[in-house]
Amino acid sequence: MSNPFESREVSLAGPTNDILPVTPSDSVNLPSVALALYVQTGGTLSILTEAETTRTVAVADFSILPVAVRRVNQTGTTAAGIHAMVLA
Repeated sequence: MSNPFESREVSLAGPTNDILPVTPSDSVNLPSVALALYVQTGGTLSILTEAETTRTVAVADFSILPVAVRRVNQTGTTAAGIHAMVLA
């Protein structure tokens, strides 16, 4: 099978090349900064952005939140099925 990403430079312009399940935590950052989050079940997300600012946002089912995220906080997060879109 041909791989169109084989010779492509990794870029912040996308697409990401992996997606990782997120376990919200009030103290543990993601293994790498996510370029975006994918949320299967809507609710609220309390996040620490790449700019190190805590934000709380409401998201719908099957949402993509296109913001760089260091951590998804457990406190204040009611959304579920959260995945980090990353460059691995």
